[in-house]
Amino acid sequence: MARARQDSVDRHVARWNGLLENMDVEVEGAVTRMQAITKRLRADDHASYADTDDTIEDYHTLHALMSQPYPEEATPAQLADSCGVTRAAMTSRLDRLVQRGHATREVDPIDRRRILVRPTPSGRSLWEKGIEAGMAREKAAFSALTPKELVALNALLRKIVLHLEGED
Repeated sequence: MARARQDSVDRHVARWNGLLENMDVEVEGAVTRMQAITKRLRADDHASYADTDDTIEDYHTLHALMSQPYPEEATPAQLADSCGVTRAAMTSRLDRLVQRGHATREVDPIDRRRILVRPTPSGRSLWEKGIEAGMAREKAAFSALTPKELVALNALLRKIVLHLEGED
């Protein structure tokens, strides 16, 4: 019988197997593979902005803005929370987006203490290009699976997520 090809995770698990008493090689392999896939997708996302004037952070900020409960409008604090960055970091991101013409910052006409951020047409376009390119990269990454395998993978991952969310 032909031996299955080994990937870098198999070599990682083999290094630790036997050294860590309670290590479950299958759990370690699954977690490490998910981390490797995520790391690769993130690296590819960053690389896709390497030769442009825009950044992955611009895209992430616009994505958070486009995903708000009140479509295409948010406060800087809401965006900072959504992106998982400090208020100061969000201020820098917004300065950049406004300067590049991708977003506007305006005083809320109802509550003049609040600032509202909105995307401009160029910001919407940058976000749309980013999301389309990202989906294409993700589809290419998973092209090693058949449609049936992809459905099975999603079912298994869903089961884990439901368990972690306490809904199993």
